[in-house]
Amino acid sequence: MQLKKHSELTASRKAALVAAGLVQAGLFAAAWGDLSLRRPEAVNGSQKAWQAGLFVNTLGPLAYLARGRKGSAWTEANVPDQTGRVVIVTGANSGLGLETARVLALRGATVIMACRNAQKAEKAAGGIRALNPKGEVVLMTLDLGDLDSVKAFADAFRARYDRLDILVNNAGIMVPPLGRTAQGFETQFGVNHLGHFALSAALMPLLERTAGARVVTVSSFAHRFGELNLADANWHARTYAPMPAYGQSKLANLLFTYELQRRLSAAGKDVLAVAAHPGWAATGLQGDSRGSTLANRLFAQPQATGALPTLYAATAPDVTGGAYYGPSGLLQLGGNPERVDSNARSHDTQDAANLWALSERLTGVTFTV
Repeated sequence: MQLKKHSELTASRKAALVAAGLVQAGLFAAAWGDLSLRRPEAVNGSQKAWQAGLFVNTLGPLAYLARGRKGSAWTEANVPDQTGRVVIVTGANSGLGLETARVLALRGATVIMACRNAQKAEKAAGGIRALNPKGEVVLMTLDLGDLDSVKAFADAFRARYDRLDILVNNAGIMVPPLGRTAQGFETQFGVNHLGHFALSAALMPLLERTAGARVVTVSSFAHRFGELNLADANWHARTYAPMPAYGQSKLANLLFTYELQRRLSAAGKDVLAVAAHPGWAATGLQGDSRGSTLANRLFAQPQATGALPTLYAATAPDVTGGAYYGPSGLLQLGGNPERVDSNARSHDTQDAANLWALSERLTGVTFTV
């Protein structure tokens, strides 16, 4: 049979060819991207062999997506008993923080819900208490956008508790218009990074006195497009751009975590510093626009699933310091938790040290480990 030229095909056949090509390209891109993000132990077989196999038309990507990826079966049911442990979860009145607080309280921990809005926090706490948790739920006021509030919270916590097993640096804001914290920092950098930096510094002596304590900082896939600008971290000289500012703050979360673990290890301390990211979870962080709502309905996982990497980092017995945990599903967008990798910029030790020094200078806090 003689093959027809493309110009001789009917419109429907042209459309079918384009659709088939797009499907093939989409499968290849999804499989290649997912394989590139996976650690070797999360792949069935050799990564190089799968990379070669992906070029085998459509069958290679389909085979990889079906058989090449190891799954994770870890759920909140695997969280160990937390009886007797004391946990702080920042931003616990909604979203991932609420789910994290709920699970830890159900497992027996005393959970301090550190929140800015007392009314919302009380409603959220009431929802957890209605589940009759084994642990106690305690509300304390914390505004990470005000360093005076951070200090007051830390002072009040130390006066009330003599241990801190887990500090979950969860609270965050995403792509707001340009705003300033009480001390004049760009809001995302100030809340997502500097506020948690100051809080971790103030509570570190208590963490160090608690056997097996952990600092868990929630980052984001957005760290991959974040760039650290130490000369203008607070967007005074640059034209403000919400998404790049968010990416910078999430990159800062990882640089902080890795640097903290290096310092803890060098000092021989028992505390672990780890990070997590939720993938794409249907929380209120993305806003309530029509587009965000539709995208969440179509693609996002439930916020309870999005909290699993944080819970894993906070409680799983095989967690190691300086590790990063995220979803095990396609492109790390969703799924049960596993150890994942972050980008090269997040492992820049010079940037991490410089960020630490800048954070101390901006917050006026000396972070001693």
